[in-house]
Amino acid sequence: MDRRSLLKASAATGAASALTLSTVSFAQAADGRGEQSRRVTGELPTGAPDFVYLPIEVPSGVREIHVAYSYDRPTVPAGTQGNACDIGVFDERGTELGGRGFRGWSGGARTEFTISAEDATPGYLPGPVGAGTWHVVLGPYTVAPQGLRYEVTITLRHGPRGRTPRPVYPPQRAKGRGRAWYRGDSHLHTVHSDGKRTPREVATAARAAGLDFITTTEHNTHSAHAAWDGLWGDDLLILTGEEVTTRNGHVLALGVDPGTFVDWRYRARDNAFGRFARRIRQADGLVVPAHPHASCVGCNWKFGFNEADAVEVWNGPFTLEDDVSIAEWDNALVAAVRGGRPWLPAMGNSDAHREGQTVGLPQTVVLAEDLSRPAVLAGIRAGRSWIAESAAINLSFTALDGRGRHAGIGGRLSAARDERVTVRLEISGAPAKGTVRFLTDQGQLFATATPASGTGTVEWQTTPSYAAYVRAEVRHAPADGGTSGVPGPMAAMTNPIFLGDDH
Repeated sequence: MDRRSLLKASAATGAASALTLSTVSFAQAADGRGEQSRRVTGELPTGAPDFVYLPIEVPSGVREIHVAYSYDRPTVPAGTQGNACDIGVFDERGTELGGRGFRGWSGGARTEFTISAEDATPGYLPGPVGAGTWHVVLGPYTVAPQGLRYEVTITLRHGPRGRTPRPVYPPQRAKGRGRAWYRGDSHLHTVHSDGKRTPREVATAARAAGLDFITTTEHNTHSAHAAWDGLWGDDLLILTGEEVTTRNGHVLALGVDPGTFVDWRYRARDNAFGRFARRIRQADGLVVPAHPHASCVGCNWKFGFNEADAVEVWNGPFTLEDDVSIAEWDNALVAAVRGGRPWLPAMGNSDAHREGQTVGLPQTVVLAEDLSRPAVLAGIRAGRSWIAESAAINLSFTALDGRGRHAGIGGRLSAARDERVTVRLEISGAPAKGTVRFLTDQGQLFATATPASGTGTVEWQTTPSYAAYVRAEVRHAPADGGTSGVPGPMAAMTNPIFLGDDH
């Protein structure tokens, strides 16, 4: 298809730009058995629509559908994006945005997939292969200047339909320790999207990292929700979610009801995100923009934070991108506290995909009433949490006034404007030659070296008129010894404690 024909093509499916190709038809099997294949080739130019739909007319009596695809990867000049094309499928119930027809997505992680009533390739949902119009969807993420040539082969296998297993989802609570601080990692990938670990390997790594809870967050699919049977226990709560991976940023649908699918086929310009943020909250989940300043294509967050319940400011090993996210978050804190508006809590997650990427680096430590899905999500939503690079570091952060009243992370100490308040950080496992920083709406107002032993208490006094909130950071020593004035990588950081009356 040439560029002129492409731009004239129908773009009616979903909110983002889309193209629907000619329908591929299959004959009814004469004896109800055997298989049929069809091969489709084509070319997409630079500037192709976000999604290209290939309709497949599936006759009755199909037991299994198999799809394989490939595309060319020409050499491109330095600094120019090459070809990258994702794939997924919708069944006979249609491709309506947010509709019921979704049957799976593997992005660019797989070159083929199979769906039957009994089973499906990870990333895809088992269930009957019903008669009607299915749609293979290609997602040309980036297209080289030479264009993108693709080939799709669809195979239908006829025969008696099998039985679809009832999904087994993780329980909503674990034994826990009552009201306590619980450690979790809520951004993780397995073989159900572009991860290389199995769910069992992720669960094993989570326990080794000292975590109490994890959240499964595959890219644009909920197929992994039912993949954890036998992997939870009294010591590990498993929440279900999705990393909604749009072309304008990624957002965690954190802790949604098992079996919930959240659509991703829109850009910021489509004004559709609010609808799907509400979908996440209707499923009792949290809306958490992920790695908002990541440098990968499509990873920068472009939807704003008005719909967010928290924001992932630290993603994986600490980098400059995380420092930028924290600075943006802190600016939003200042605006919220000075404008009397609700504030946005911070969290951190590993985004681990494979061996060499550490589950629990970082981890969010949440004060929850018990180790249950409602309690953990309530703690994150309220900002009763802090972020650590590992379970080796522990801290307690409080503010106290002269009358013995105190507040902890995410709380408020209602002291008079000029009343002296003592801010106290108790820490263990701190990095050697690191720095403790106290930051406020006025910026950094106090800093000192970490205790030589890694364990100790740091105190600072202020007043609500001087600091409307205080948050703590524990940093490693700068790589340059501090000559540039840039702080070292983060070891731990807290959400704020607010000081003064809540006006």
